Amino acid sequence: MTPTPLAAPDTVVLVAKGGGAPTVGPVRGAVVVGLVAIGAFFLLVGTVGLVRLPDIYNRMHATSKATTIGAASILLANTAYFGPRGAGLVSLVGIVFLFVTAPTGSHMISRAAQRMGVDFVGDVTWPAGDDGVDDPTEADAAEPVDD
Repeated sequence: MTPTPLAAPDTVVLVAKGGGAPTVGPVRGAVVVGLVAIGAFFLLVGTVGLVRLPDIYNRMHATSKATTIGAASILLANTAYFGPRGAGLVSLVGIVFLFVTAPTGSHMISRAAQRMGVDFVGDVTWPAGDDGVDDPTEADAAEPVDD
């Protein structure tokens, strides 16, 4: 019985011998598994915080901090698995993008909630500035601003 070829003779197959996946040693494999486990733990903690915490400010804190660390850990595991080129480099760029955008997005959501009048749970208040105004955009527009 003759084996059937996987592709026509003039077709280029882009799979390396052995299945195409990079070879991973025991230490590298342990690092990848550890980073994925850490990432999954932090993503789970962020999800529990989103469900359990009482107001938008606490929920936003839980999701932005925990999920940023969790997703970065999983992306770092991808870099450890594939190396610093190709998919690993894309993961490193994703980590940088994540660390730049997550705090900015959380801050914007917090400011929008404050300006909409969403209160904290309990007797917590926004800290007032030196002039007694907690939001600089609410200051009297007629007052000159010192540069």
